[in-house]
Amino acid sequence: MLVVPNLIWVKNKPTDYEKYVVNENKVLRALERTGEFLVTPIALIFSDFNFKGFHFWSIVLFISFLCMVLYEIFWIRYFKSPKTMEDFYSGILGIPVAGATLPVIAFFLLGIYGGNILMLIGAIILGIGHIGIHLAHRKETYGPKKKRKLSLRILLGILKAICILILGVVFGAFIFFIGWRNINQLSHAIRYKNGINEQIYVKLNDQEEYISIIGKSLDNPVIISLHGGPGEPTTFIDYCWQDYLADEYTVISWDERGCGRSYYRNIAVDPDNKTLTFEQQLSDLDALVDYSCERFGKNQVIILGHSYGTMLGSRYALSHPEKVSAYIGVGQCVNEQNYYGETYSYEDALKIAKEKGDNTSEMEEAYAKFSSDMSIKNLLQLRKLVSKYHPQSVTKDVSTLAALSSPIVGVDDIRWYMIEMEVLMGGKRYNQLVEKSLGEYMMNFNILQSNDSYNMPVLLLSGSCDWVCPVGLVKDYADSISAPKACVILMDGCGHSPQGQLPEEFAQKIKDFLKTVK
Repeated sequence: MLVVPNLIWVKNKPTDYEKYVVNENKVLRALERTGEFLVTPIALIFSDFNFKGFHFWSIVLFISFLCMVLYEIFWIRYFKSPKTMEDFYSGILGIPVAGATLPVIAFFLLGIYGGNILMLIGAIILGIGHIGIHLAHRKETYGPKKKRKLSLRILLGILKAICILILGVVFGAFIFFIGWRNINQLSHAIRYKNGINEQIYVKLNDQEEYISIIGKSLDNPVIISLHGGPGEPTTFIDYCWQDYLADEYTVISWDERGCGRSYYRNIAVDPDNKTLTFEQQLSDLDALVDYSCERFGKNQVIILGHSYGTMLGSRYALSHPEKVSAYIGVGQCVNEQNYYGETYSYEDALKIAKEKGDNTSEMEEAYAKFSSDMSIKNLLQLRKLVSKYHPQSVTKDVSTLAALSSPIVGVDDIRWYMIEMEVLMGGKRYNQLVEKSLGEYMMNFNILQSNDSYNMPVLLLSGSCDWVCPVGLVKDYADSISAPKACVILMDGCGHSPQGQLPEEFAQKIKDFLKTVK
């Protein structure tokens, strides 16, 4: 679409075009040639721009393609015209110098679609040179514009400045985070060049499910990381703390059945998650452990679960002790029966509020509303009010930046995240796909009185300010279990996800614990 019209144009140049060429700015010409030299091979050698199926980002690819369709229309119209300079520089749909502008926009959008900073930089350089040259020719062709009234010029100038500022901020953010992502991709490729850095789908029972594997050496022990939720995969951001473990361990993250990339991989055969049960996820985890042991030549793995992942992890470690060398529960779920942890947290916050003499009516109303309707929306509203009385001294969280600059984030990660966010606006898709299948098991989960007996060392690692899975209950659980070694470690000032708040310190505590049990 780009090459063919330009080849035809060589023998169909506008009348007197060569007279204008001699006036071209040499700097703009150099930028134009540089941009052309960059975008052409980049478009050809990277797979980032390939069609990846229909999804949210397909819109960007479609608009890029639409620009090229308009580009073809521009050429057809020109080739049918008398081929004057006026014909060559007539706009299309209000786009000036369309023959120069449209392909530049197409290349830039292609860079956004593919998340490729090199294409974005190439398109910007091409745009400055190519569009700049042809705007100058257009001005020569049509002469200076008739001056508008001063008041109108000021108004249009302000509007133009506002538009440029908004577009600059938006596209600047895209370029910044795409560039950061590309740097992370290159950094990981170099860091793990002698080890492993894979994102693949593996067959776990009847489904292909998504896993990410990183590690500096294939000889290292294997850690399998289980995300929380349920149905809230963090595989694409876990690198922010796993990078600190990967020098001594091979770390595997997994999008559990029924969510994230695993859901979209199997959406054609199981769109409503009818195969999703807690028992099925346990079976999938067993298949993943067997795959990991076989692939890396191990007899056992280390299981690390976070939040809901501790339900899976702890039950698996207890039922398959021969396959697990250590169990690590981060934000360990203990008593979720009818959301007891929320009641525990609420009652503590209510006590603090009353001691301060605060008005507690809003919090009490939120708790009553949640008690009658235990929806995610009501849960989050209650937590918002309760959290005021359970402040965290560690307020930073690298998770958001880790997501925006993730070297492995994909379209399906974003699609699933949008489903999670719909809950805040009253959406029911998440509940239909996840809660209806796993909610009943969670609502009956209470291991305080189960007298769990582990055959492997156990680390329960929590933020000292974790009131989602309250630290008090975690300590009670630690006192109730038997294990060769059971240890509770609190990360001072952190909340429910210490791995996202202090990732390096979090990883070091895990390393220190595992060294004591080798």
